[in-house]
Amino acid sequence: MNVIFLDTETTGLAADSKLVQLGYKFPNTEDGINLLFKPPVEISYGSMAVHHITAEMVADKESFVGSETKKDLEKVLEENILVAHNAPYDINILKNESVTVNKFIDTLSVARHLVDSPEHKLQYLRYFLKLNVKADAHDAWGDILVLEKLFDYLVDLIKNKFSLNEDVQILDKMIELTTMPVLLSEFSFGKYRGSAFAAIAESDSGYLNWLYNSETQKKEIDQNRDLVYTLKNYLKI
Repeated sequence: MNVIFLDTETTGLAADSKLVQLGYKFPNTEDGINLLFKPPVEISYGSMAVHHITAEMVADKESFVGSETKKDLEKVLEENILVAHNAPYDINILKNESVTVNKFIDTLSVARHLVDSPEHKLQYLRYFLKLNVKADAHDAWGDILVLEKLFDYLVDLIKNKFSLNEDVQILDKMIELTTMPVLLSEFSFGKYRGSAFAAIAESDSGYLNWLYNSETQKKEIDQNRDLVYTLKNYLKI
């Protein structure tokens, strides 16, 4: 399959965050890269607590912009479909580094359509689905190894669910599922955690209206697309 598995570690969670680590890998091979870069802004302590990359670790590293790695990645993205978990986040980080992604698969979106799980975060699915992989969490290369296993698992689900066998058909279906929002069945947060959206729509539609207004006031990249889609459905917007 003409895909690459990609993950980034960044300076923060804000939309304008920068790259500090980039990893990408081709399927069924160890070919790929896993490199640190010196960002033009400070790394937040919150991010350090997650990926453990400090300013000292990147002080002598090159900048991503202007690097040969950036040129190589741009060529790779012209020839392959990017696969990432919560791909819009990584795509936005690459955009901040002047790298454009034209075609991608988001395994987070695909998993939400196909996997009945309380959560769909990468490391949660790693253990929930019993994916057999040795990898460090919140390291770009480690996350990519888990990502590849999850991708293979989702490919098998798609083959069985949609009776597809050819690679191009499977990839097209994954791209289709990536673009389709998921209708959520119940709250996974807040005072109505565990309650069905349908029930709350009947008993407290004002809360749904408040939640919709609150979510849609955020920048589009920060919005929970599935939540907005679900709220629109029950509010009949």
